Amino acid sequence: MIDGFSAPTRRQILTAIGKTAGMAALYQAMTALGHAAETQFHGPPNLSGARNGASVIVLGAGLSGMLAAYELTKAGYQVRVLEYQARAGGRNWSLRGGDTYTELGGATQKVGFADGNYLNPGPWRIPHHHRTLLHYCKAFGVALEPFVQFNHNAYVHSTDAFGGKPVRYKAAAADFEGHVAELLAKSINMKALDAQLSKEDRERLLEALRAWGMLDHDMAYVKGLRSSSHRGYERPPGGGVNGAPIPSELLDFHDVLDPQVWSTMSFFMNYEMQTTMFQPVGGMDMIGKGFARQVSQLITHNAKVSKIAQSAEGVTVSYTDIATGTANEAKADWCVCTIPLSVLSQIDTQVSPEMQTAIRAVPYSGQVKIGLEFKRRFWEEDESIYGGISFTNQEIGLVSYPNNHFFQDGPAVLLGAFARDLGAYHLAGMTPEGRIEAALAQGSVIHPQYRKEFTTGASVAWSRVPWTLGCCARWTEESRKQHYQTLVGMDGRIVLAGEHASYVGCWMEGALLSSIDAITRLHKRALEA
Repeated sequence: MIDGFSAPTRRQILTAIGKTAGMAALYQAMTALGHAAETQFHGPPNLSGARNGASVIVLGAGLSGMLAAYELTKAGYQVRVLEYQARAGGRNWSLRGGDTYTELGGATQKVGFADGNYLNPGPWRIPHHHRTLLHYCKAFGVALEPFVQFNHNAYVHSTDAFGGKPVRYKAAAADFEGHVAELLAKSINMKALDAQLSKEDRERLLEALRAWGMLDHDMAYVKGLRSSSHRGYERPPGGGVNGAPIPSELLDFHDVLDPQVWSTMSFFMNYEMQTTMFQPVGGMDMIGKGFARQVSQLITHNAKVSKIAQSAEGVTVSYTDIATGTANEAKADWCVCTIPLSVLSQIDTQVSPEMQTAIRAVPYSGQVKIGLEFKRRFWEEDESIYGGISFTNQEIGLVSYPNNHFFQDGPAVLLGAFARDLGAYHLAGMTPEGRIEAALAQGSVIHPQYRKEFTTGASVAWSRVPWTLGCCARWTEESRKQHYQTLVGMDGRIVLAGEHASYVGCWMEGALLSSIDAITRLHKRALEA
């Protein structure tokens, strides 16, 4: 109790943060409260000594399925993989010029990107602490390059601040920090914090605030060369007669307090979003192709699973060859199922009632990504933006700039939308052409060059992707408490794997970690059988 009021619970705090600041700030708070931590990877699984002739059927040739097949084969198991699509990789996917993609509802897009350009509809960046994925990329010869996550020269845009115009992140962040530093310095000088700080600490904090907030000798944040050294100049330093810099005007503090500003600042502080980040050279699907090279001979493509049955002796999977319509069966001693729960919940699966309930208990998110190709890299040539992300409170959510081929002439693709929640719901209800138009209209607020420079685009609404029916699993604290351990436990001879079976949801790392855990427990059970 504080001053007669009950202290809020941890759940109430997280809920309030999520409503006011969005998922970025929420994740930061969850990390501080111990709900998120560095991923657990201690090297590849140490599996050996599989019983002679022991077999495993793996359902799904996404990253988790292919890793399971790879490590189980090394351990001595006879492995077969059934994959619904004609390609391996799952959500590790890139759309390129010449590709054709048909979503639920029948809308078909013929991707018209220039040679070498692509859109990554699913994963698009790799944190430096996702050590499992980094390990296997190195082992499988997948070349990586830096992903520019944080760019001070990108934009922050809110329809409710700065007259609806985009401002550079460096200016908004510097003004936020400067004004906050000034307010805190005033509080210290008014002795408001004497009870919390010693005299020495007050002096040290004031010194820190002056340097951090770019305050003047009066501990004020004002227009001047000092503040401009952080936020940027009206005229930057140069040479000759007009070489003297001209300070820039400060933004209105009321606008700087817009949630879009400080939630963007907090986004880059999130553990998952801190630099350094990476991307595969040539497109995200290079990772899926690297994994597939290890196990391609084990994969049966175009296999639509309709039933998963098990007995005390083994597992039988019924599937149809999509190309021919032929019904088939595959049998094995054990099964690793990596089919997304959104699809698995519609398949006749012989597991316990508790497992069935757990499979149906987890909804999937429906993000929308839109790739826009332009005639030239105007964001580089006109605005000096090289990689990074501009954020907006419009439905598109953000604009992310390509992190490769800097300074090159010719067409390039930027990520023109990564929509979530209501924005994604609205965009997913449009035709592909309508999504492109929405991305152009909203993106033009940030970059007026859009219309003049645009050539073609492509979009993926994950709620309309036939083979996942959503982007990734969305656990809640309550659903994890009730169903998570059931979902990840072995059910007879069947074990599930995928990002949904991890605490690193929506990341490739989670899929791989869950796969390692699943096959380690399967191997132990098989040796005991």
